[in-house]
Amino acid sequence: MAPNRRTILQAASALPVLAPAAAFAASGSALDAAQFGVRPGAADDQSRALQRAIDQAAARNSPLFLAPGIYRAAGLQLPAGLTFSGVRGQTVLRLHTPGPLLEAAKADTINLSGLAFEGAALPANGRALVRLGEGTKCVIERCDFTQAGGTGLMLENIAGAVTGCSFSDTADTALFSQNARGLLITGNSIARSGNGGIRVWQTQKRDDGTIIADNRIGETAARAGGSGQNGNAINLYRSGNVIVRGNRIDGAAFTAVRGNGANNMQIVGNTCTNLGEVAIYAEFDFEGAAITGNIVDGAAVGVAVTNFNQGGRLATVQGNVLRNIDRKRPAGTDPGDSFGVGIGVEADTAVTGNTIEKAATAGIEIGERYYQRDVTATGNVIRNAPYGVTISVTRGAGSVVVAQNVLSGVSRGAVVGKDGARIATADLALTPSAAYPQITVTANQLR
Repeated sequence: MAPNRRTILQAASALPVLAPAAAFAASGSALDAAQFGVRPGAADDQSRALQRAIDQAAARNSPLFLAPGIYRAAGLQLPAGLTFSGVRGQTVLRLHTPGPLLEAAKADTINLSGLAFEGAALPANGRALVRLGEGTKCVIERCDFTQAGGTGLMLENIAGAVTGCSFSDTADTALFSQNARGLLITGNSIARSGNGGIRVWQTQKRDDGTIIADNRIGETAARAGGSGQNGNAINLYRSGNVIVRGNRIDGAAFTAVRGNGANNMQIVGNTCTNLGEVAIYAEFDFEGAAITGNIVDGAAVGVAVTNFNQGGRLATVQGNVLRNIDRKRPAGTDPGDSFGVGIGVEADTAVTGNTIEKAATAGIEIGERYYQRDVTATGNVIRNAPYGVTISVTRGAGSVVVAQNVLSGVSRGAVVGKDGARIATADLALTPSAAYPQITVTANQLR
């Protein structure tokens, strides 16, 4: 009988469905690690056989496929250009002795996919479970990192992408990038990190260009303590021109997104809940921050743009929704720092179009003593806070405009001046004061 469309479709439906990596192996386009004596489920160390398979794949310029199973190994070295894949959720590389599981000193065009890396909670000896260095076009996709005794994935001087991966139960940092040269971190899931979710650092202030987008990060602890260097879901340090966009962050001991000395950062459209300290932080010697369209529900401070004393300046805080800002800071922070503040800013910053509800201290706090310059707060809605807006009136504090805001349920004052921690004026929204010509308060609606 001549084949027709129906018989062809029926025959196709009877074929086995293979994962992409398995399909490579079945077609003969990839080397199967079993050819080199690698045995799934073996109780002994498979490192030698795996390294032999890796080296042969590199020598033949062929992808390497690892069949489903658990493989005990340590200290594997990957050459540049290797494609190494397995079946997600079924191909497991388990750390056999303390130290790294897998490393690549030159990671150009390395591709890892469908592999699970298990640290078995063994000591890291100061090294990451998986470390890739000095590479471009490096891709890690659909991989799982669990029970790392230190950092899960360490990237050094890497350009490429980490996408669709999961990280869980990491003793230190889930994903740590240092000196990136244009990195995409997207669509990953991170849970239960000991000290940090995603860290993007530079050893010196310079362009980084990483995009951190659409990740889900939960339960970030601060086991190593400190005053904010740990306990952050996303932490930028000295890394310029980074975009943090559309992430879902919950339960960080300190901060959802923290930029330290990171110029031109964009923090856009993130949903952040249950934070122990400042939800979104631009601090120390940064210049340029756009903090827009974020939602914060539950933190000690919603947004902070600070450290004008160290050069921190130049920002927009626009269109954010901040609520339930009432939790005290965790142990280790300066007891003199603010809490219960929706938005705190100091210098060269426009605060506009934000909605703040239930801030335990103030909706917006402008300035810290004489660290205050060229700030506007316009078109904001502030509801149910003791003070709507506070402004530093310490001698030497710079200019501020507070205009066209809606202030509802501000029980102690709509707009007041502060000298340090002391309330120093009457309500400036009701009784303007000629004593502070640098401050303009106008056209606000009080409810």
